[in-house]
Amino acid sequence: MESRIPQLLLNAKIVDEDQYKTLLSQQKHSGNSVITDLVKMGAMSETQVAKFLAGYYNLKLVELSQVEIPEDVSKILSPEFVQKYSVIPLKRSGRNLTVAMVDPSIDFIIEDIKFISGYDVDPVLVTENVFLRTIERCYKLSGTLDRILQDMDDGGVEIIKEEEDKSDLAQLKDAIEDAPIVKLVDGLIADAVKQSASDIHIEPYEKTLRIRIRIDGVLQEVMSPPTHLKGAIISRIKIMSNLDIAERRVPQDGHIKMKLGDKYVDLRVSSLPTVFGEKVVLRILDKSNLTLDLAKFGFEEKALKDFQKAISLPCGMVLVTGPTGSGKTTTLYSALTLVNTGTVNTMTAEDPVEYHFDGLNQVPVREEIGLSFATALKAFLRQDPDIIMIGEIRDLETGSIAIRAALTGHLVLSTLHTNSASATISRLIDMGIEPFLVSSSVNLIMAQRLMRKICNNCKTKVDVHPEMLREAGIDPTEGLKYSYYKGKGCAECNGTGYRGRTGIYEVMPISPPMRRMILERASTAEMEEQAVKEGMLTLHDAANTKCKMGVTTLEEVFRVTGEG
Repeated sequence: MESRIPQLLLNAKIVDEDQYKTLLSQQKHSGNSVITDLVKMGAMSETQVAKFLAGYYNLKLVELSQVEIPEDVSKILSPEFVQKYSVIPLKRSGRNLTVAMVDPSIDFIIEDIKFISGYDVDPVLVTENVFLRTIERCYKLSGTLDRILQDMDDGGVEIIKEEEDKSDLAQLKDAIEDAPIVKLVDGLIADAVKQSASDIHIEPYEKTLRIRIRIDGVLQEVMSPPTHLKGAIISRIKIMSNLDIAERRVPQDGHIKMKLGDKYVDLRVSSLPTVFGEKVVLRILDKSNLTLDLAKFGFEEKALKDFQKAISLPCGMVLVTGPTGSGKTTTLYSALTLVNTGTVNTMTAEDPVEYHFDGLNQVPVREEIGLSFATALKAFLRQDPDIIMIGEIRDLETGSIAIRAALTGHLVLSTLHTNSASATISRLIDMGIEPFLVSSSVNLIMAQRLMRKICNNCKTKVDVHPEMLREAGIDPTEGLKYSYYKGKGCAECNGTGYRGRTGIYEVMPISPPMRRMILERASTAEMEEQAVKEGMLTLHDAANTKCKMGVTTLEEVFRVTGEG
């Protein structure tokens, strides 16, 4: 079964001679589809390949996320045939059978389908990723997994039990270097990176092994491998990250650096013992996906001006707050790229250092050897700094030193875990920092969240009930003047209706009236009320603004802000 895609792309001058030869060479050894190897090479995206084939063969490119295949139609072709040739029977009309194909360049497939089914075939085109997800949904087959493991039998991997000794572990190490497991793990990581996932979760249960990836802040299940592969998959990842495969009783942390196509990706690996084995989480750090332009973050105009003004001051403290995964560190990196010129000395203490930047003196915090945020901050003050970034203010000691640095001529940037900008003041005071120190040192506090954006490819207008607007805190009389949208689900967004994220920001400059309120120990509600009077948008108001602009949905507003 030979695909003609490489030759077609060469003839069309979409790939050059060197890429063509590289692709043919990879095809001999990788065991992947032509499309997968093209994407891994960085030559084309999956969607670009599909659009090229659709144009070349004059076929319609279809979206299958909402298609329900009738049971009698699905049985026309065997599951084995469906998987082997990447074809899906969609519907039957008289003597015609509509079939979705991934690779129409393989000539004999249509003739084979005609012979097997007895129907005339009307082909349409579908992307490979959508094909795999559709057979998982409609045929209850693990498409990606079966492709990777199609040559692996049940005895291909030896599973090590707890009581087995070091020699058995050595045998496991040899076994998990075998091609199928290597291909499975590498393919899982490559697919997650391709989909711009932030994390991979490998979760063992009593009778199942679940693998999920986090895309745009939401976990999605991608495969459920046979449970007997659990030990080999997890041990393969532990070997890649230089962890001890013999130690399964305590948590471990490691690191993997991989080259995918023409880019390098770092992965932070964490293993955690659970009742049914080790759960492993891989945090994907792909610098090529890192956006550091504050103007593209989703700031409202006044909020962006206030934030830029605060970070341009020569001294004082700027705090960014929000839960884990809300983009705080990215915001700080972006701020540093603006203010870190060749005339200043910039020091950062991070736990851990996620991305490396030229011009920043980045220090990794290591609590186990006594290098805490507070210890690093004390050392920074002896290094003639101009700008200091502290990954997080966790305790009174760190907070006190940071405020002292802000009061003695340094610009200090840091984060806290609080729910709103105004609540941060109370948090600092509760830590034990005197109100007069908070009042005189803090220039601005910003709370932020990340919201999913509606997929532009399948965006469609929807009607919204006035009561739903009322629940969202929007006056229906005013709210019904706007149009509201949802994503239907398509290949571009993997059927979710969302693609990419934008930020919502609650930016609170510390004005003279606010400083007096801090000294008087005003309540969180009173400070928020004063900030709103001065023009601050709350997180909920910022989210509703994004909804009215057609950027996101009301459901996403409720999910992220917890209001409604």
